[in-house]
Amino acid sequence: MAEVKSDIEIARAASKKQIQEIGAKIGIPTEHLLPYGHDKAKVSAEFIKSVKGNRDGKLILVTAINPTPAGEGKTTTTVGLGDGLNRIGKKAIVCIREASLGPNFGVKGGAAGGGYAQVVPMEDMNLHFTGDFHAITTAHNLLSALIDNHIYWGNDLGIDIRRVVWRRVLDMNDRALREILCSLGGVANGFPREAGFDITVASEVMAILCLATDLKDLEKRLGDIIVAYRRDKTPVYARDLKADGAMAVLLKDAMQPNLVQTLENNPAFVHGGPFANIAHGCNSVVATTTALKLADYVVTEAGFGADLGAEKFFDIKCRKAGLKPAAAVIVATVRALKMNGGVKKEDLGAENVAAVKKGCANLGRHIENVKQFGVPAVVAINHFHSDTEAEIQAVKDFVASMGEEAILCKHWAHGSAGIEELAHKVVSLAESGGSQFAPLYPDDMKLFDKVNTIVKRIYRGDEAIADKSVRDQLHQWEAAGYGRLPVCMAKTQYSFSTDPNLRGAPTGHTVPVREVRLSAGAGFIVVICGEVMTMPGLPKTPSSEKIFLNEMGQIEGLF
Repeated sequence: MAEVKSDIEIARAASKKQIQEIGAKIGIPTEHLLPYGHDKAKVSAEFIKSVKGNRDGKLILVTAINPTPAGEGKTTTTVGLGDGLNRIGKKAIVCIREASLGPNFGVKGGAAGGGYAQVVPMEDMNLHFTGDFHAITTAHNLLSALIDNHIYWGNDLGIDIRRVVWRRVLDMNDRALREILCSLGGVANGFPREAGFDITVASEVMAILCLATDLKDLEKRLGDIIVAYRRDKTPVYARDLKADGAMAVLLKDAMQPNLVQTLENNPAFVHGGPFANIAHGCNSVVATTTALKLADYVVTEAGFGADLGAEKFFDIKCRKAGLKPAAAVIVATVRALKMNGGVKKEDLGAENVAAVKKGCANLGRHIENVKQFGVPAVVAINHFHSDTEAEIQAVKDFVASMGEEAILCKHWAHGSAGIEELAHKVVSLAESGGSQFAPLYPDDMKLFDKVNTIVKRIYRGDEAIADKSVRDQLHQWEAAGYGRLPVCMAKTQYSFSTDPNLRGAPTGHTVPVREVRLSAGAGFIVVICGEVMTMPGLPKTPSSEKIFLNEMGQIEGLF
């Protein structure tokens, strides 16, 4: 068997084109590209405004089964399908999220795809890229600094320092910062209080950047952020601190989508990156809507399994942006299905058709859930060399029994040539006009009923449970005019339940709601369930231990 190259080796050997040439493929003139080096550029706000009158292409969502350590390859399939559609003569653009440094140096790895279905420059994308996340971190923490500064200089707004709800952020997994005491050290440093850090990708500023339609909308949403409450429980907004203007200035360049390319020199927008288990998990509305004005097909992903990523894509992003997806692709691997069927990671190499069949219950649940939104779906079996014919056939037979089709895809090893069949199927689904997309719940449903609707219809649990304080908080927000907002579930990505070890397709569980947070600027309520953390920790052996510069000054260990 030939030696398998690592993702970074494949990316380093890529034959990249100048970014101006990539822009020209989709009609972006050179003067509207703001280059960051030779192989990446931002697209100007003026150009984005100029194409708003163009007709929309068709939007394809790529989602997946619940992730396992065995891997599913959702981003890889997104990139591969974009290349595959271009290969069969369609004008297609890939839209994916930017990578967070936290998981890069933690356990999850990068977010540029893999094998011969990657977006490049891979190293830049997985590190500082064009500085968007740094801008978001800085804008967020400017607001944090202004809150404590306002309190220090007399607190004219009457902020109750026990009710400051705006935390700080850092784009790194650092459990020690989850809960902190700040302003210690005496009179000169202000009034001591409890505070904490979230990871940048959980920041409301990240969500706002990804849902805002332009700079004016961005500034309004930033002003709408609730940072604290007074003693009478009335809210204090970011605009009360006169923070919105300066925050928008810091985010001016970050609002512009980043254009890069796939290994096959096809265009890709990489912009924004809210986590899918603790935020809404989709790339920016600006990137997606602009791509739709420039291409026949736009292939985008939503983070983690369809219970999180697809649900939030449909119920938050599509609802807010008026998007109507034409088709969905549900990615699965034989290895991950075996893990859902009870096989340990070290035993995944051995054929186990019975475990595949058992694990297909998880896939079946996701197929049913996507169809609840009225979107036609196809299953992509992301091929691993260890898969056997019998295992692959078991997946195909199971999906056929549900009235759908599963297609074997070999894009990781062969690029667009390995995913042509899926590309043709996606075109036929999208062109058939079969999508009858509708969100899961109406805007005017009560907030806790929205939570229960997701728990019962998507997670197949019995009910959501919450303390009276949580329910009272939701009632207060409804009374204040926030009752029409969608809910953003923060939950483990590994299971339909809140127990990460409960694989497959569990039923009958309850979903405990630990905390709720109002993201008034982003326009949703964050519902924190079970033990999920908005500031992750690093594993015992973090990926950072294997990342280094070699003797040639090249990065090793990123994947």
